Amino acid sequence: MPAKKKARWTTAQKNAAKKKAVTKGPKKPYHRGQAPRGKDRWRDRDDVPAGDRPKRVRRDGTEDRGQRTWERREDRGGRPRRDDRSDERGGYQRRDDRGDRRRGAKPRFEREQQRRGCAPRTEQVEDPDVLRQEADTWTSSARTSLTGPVEVAEDNGFAALGLPEVLVERLARDAITTPFAIQAAAIPDALAGKDVLGRGQTGSGKTLAFGLPMLARLAGGRARSRKPRGLVLVPTRELAMQVSDSLEPLVHVSGLRIKLVAGGLSYTGQTAALDKGVDVLIATPGRLVDLLDRGALTLDEVEVAVLDEADHMADMGFLPDVTRILDDCADGGQRLLFSATLDRGVGDLVDRYMSDPVTHSTDEAAASVSTMDHHLLLIEPNIKKQITARIASRPGRTVIFARTKLGCERIAGELRDAGVAAAPLHGGLTQSARNKTIGAFRSGTLPVLVATDVAARGIHVDNVSLVMQVDPPGDHKDYLHRAGRTARAGEAGVVVTLVLPHQRKEVTRMADQAGIEARPTKTALDDEVLTAMGATEPSGEPISDADFRKLVDPRPARRHSGTRGPRGAREHRGGGRGGRGASGGGGRGGRQGGYRGRPRD
Repeated sequence: MPAKKKARWTTAQKNAAKKKAVTKGPKKPYHRGQAPRGKDRWRDRDDVPAGDRPKRVRRDGTEDRGQRTWERREDRGGRPRRDDRSDERGGYQRRDDRGDRRRGAKPRFEREQQRRGCAPRTEQVEDPDVLRQEADTWTSSARTSLTGPVEVAEDNGFAALGLPEVLVERLARDAITTPFAIQAAAIPDALAGKDVLGRGQTGSGKTLAFGLPMLARLAGGRARSRKPRGLVLVPTRELAMQVSDSLEPLVHVSGLRIKLVAGGLSYTGQTAALDKGVDVLIATPGRLVDLLDRGALTLDEVEVAVLDEADHMADMGFLPDVTRILDDCADGGQRLLFSATLDRGVGDLVDRYMSDPVTHSTDEAAASVSTMDHHLLLIEPNIKKQITARIASRPGRTVIFARTKLGCERIAGELRDAGVAAAPLHGGLTQSARNKTIGAFRSGTLPVLVATDVAARGIHVDNVSLVMQVDPPGDHKDYLHRAGRTARAGEAGVVVTLVLPHQRKEVTRMADQAGIEARPTKTALDDEVLTAMGATEPSGEPISDADFRKLVDPRPARRHSGTRGPRGAREHRGGGRGGRGASGGGGRGGRQGGYRGRPRD
């Protein structure tokens, strides 16, 4: 028989229960399951000694000693107290007293960089504009010029091309009298005002091939404020500096004004120079589009527009910016385009913006330089680090290429640990640091440079006798541009590529595409090929951080034109635009812009 359900309460019963709950006394001051505290209970510690307290027993028969706290540790009898430990160790609250081992410790990522041998971290200026103004100074790559009068020989090759005498004489001061193939082919057509499409290997003299005819066509004129007359577009800041260094002396003797605008440099000097008027503007696409959006200049009076390394700009994704820039240029202007290949959109630029261009191709995109030796060294992974150090310790300038930024830092650190002065160069460094590194490499205080592909095309340093590729390039075009850092302008050079066993097939295919006859050859540490290229055992004495910083800091570099920073801006606001001062002299109120680096010839 099912149990009878309990009857539900009526309303009267509920109300009565509520009244009874209100009259009920307060809750017990003790926890459920514990007896109330009283003077006659064992919990009153003032009356009952600890030894006479009754023991509480759990249901399982074990003794219940209650809840333990750290304060009851003193009741443990003869066990030694933890406070007897010496002050040298300390407890958790004494971690700050461990001495100097932890004080002043570097953050974890800095310790990791130091362990891997990366470049030491330097103090960074937080103000971005200060960094940009500091980057406005760099060590020029221009050659040392002759002093005194220079006579132009009758057989001067540049004079035969129809260039102005002032340019021919300035080239003769630098002992440049014979044009290279691409220069002899492109300069006459460019002087005639034709659009020119130049294709040639890197290091073949393309800068003068477009620079000389552009200056000859712009000579005798004067640019108005914010309206440049000549434009040179290049993909990287380092290449822009190289072009600026090559053309600046020629611009100076032509009576024109030149300005370099690129990312990482100060806006102040760039806008001040544009306000005064710039005849030749050398720019990277990103910064030029930025200045156009700011209204700092217009391109409707550009007479000559040059695209240098157009294929590299396409690889870096600059084609939309290049298209925007060329659309803003004046219609009917001359276009000069130099590129190793016409793929990846470069051909579309030629079809859209060039009118019946004259094509000059001195060499196909292949490593056919007769003075360049290629070596593909097939090595085991366990000796790659040793071979790298031995080749890098050879006398002369050496450029080492790695695939990633971290790889550059690691290789440079390992070389310094082995006693080889090497510094990294990649896009992760500030422009000021990159300028200092390249300047030290050009001046000879830094013999080894470890770079990525992005920085490769802007490294134009004379007498680079060896290029080593620790990481093989991605394709044959990258190989050619890397190799182009040596054997420039007829000089001799060696290109070494380290190949691991699993990279053999890929490197062989790349060599075929680049036109290289060399094949991967198994090489050991004591192989004769290493001795032939001058490889030696490094000293093994690590280069300290202080000594490394002294190597990287170059000698005081000269200021380039239009890069005077805030001072130039103040002079412009106070002195007006163009013309000479009231005295007509050459003081600060005199000629604006122009070449400020060294005295007139």
